Amino acid sequence: MTMVGTITVVGLVVLAGLIVLFVRTRTSDLLEEIMTKRRPSSKLVSRAEYIEGLERMPVALALTEDKFYYENPDLNALFDLNMIDEVEYDDELATGRPVDHGCRALRLRSHGTTFEFILAPQDCAKWMAALPQRRANEAAAKAV
Repeated sequence: MTMVGTITVVGLVVLAGLIVLFVRTRTSDLLEEIMTKRRPSSKLVSRAEYIEGLERMPVALALTEDKFYYENPDLNALFDLNMIDEVEYDDELATGRPVDHGCRALRLRSHGTTFEFILAPQDCAKWMAALPQRRANEAAAKAV
């Protein structure tokens, strides 16, 4: 390989690294914008990772009096709180994979479908206080 070829390959690798860094930074900035927009009307707002199969997507979580939002630049989703059947906090995902040390998985079930979010250690206690753990059979017992 010639010197020009080597420099070209190194340049392409550096360019790819800079593109990845830019995309991550831009996503972080956009999440912060979403969180800033939600703060005035929410009881709690934080970052998390939404788990979909093996994919982990950074999201902004927000909890209002009657809704749970999870959003990022490509995703705008919410639940009415009365549609959530179960709320769990766990050290591992539903698949049995452990979460990062100190983090917790927030698991929501709605009509048989599970949604999981990985919370940072500093946010776990806040979420557990604002959205307490509950099971479907506990909610049914309270309604009777």
